[in-house]
Amino acid sequence: MKLNVKAFALASGLIWGFGVFFLTWWLIMREGNPEPCLINRMYPGCTMTPLGSLIGAVWGFIDAGIGGAIFAWLYNLLAKKFNNAA
Repeated sequence: MKLNVKAFALASGLIWGFGVFFLTWWLIMREGNPEPCLINRMYPGCTMTPLGSLIGAVWGFIDAGIGGAIFAWLYNLLAKKFNNAA
């Protein structure tokens, strides 16, 4: 089975981008004024503010989109290699 690289990258980016966005909002609502956490170190500009949540969502989308594309490409490469060997 071959993975569609573009679709996998888009799906990965959307899931992680929304995840970062909602995680930031959850921390804002839960703690009021939360202290910086690991997300702030990973994505520049991502702070525990409404604007920071949008910046983090964009960074997360780009980060997971690239990672998803690499994963799907590598999967297709290895699946083709091992399929031909069998």
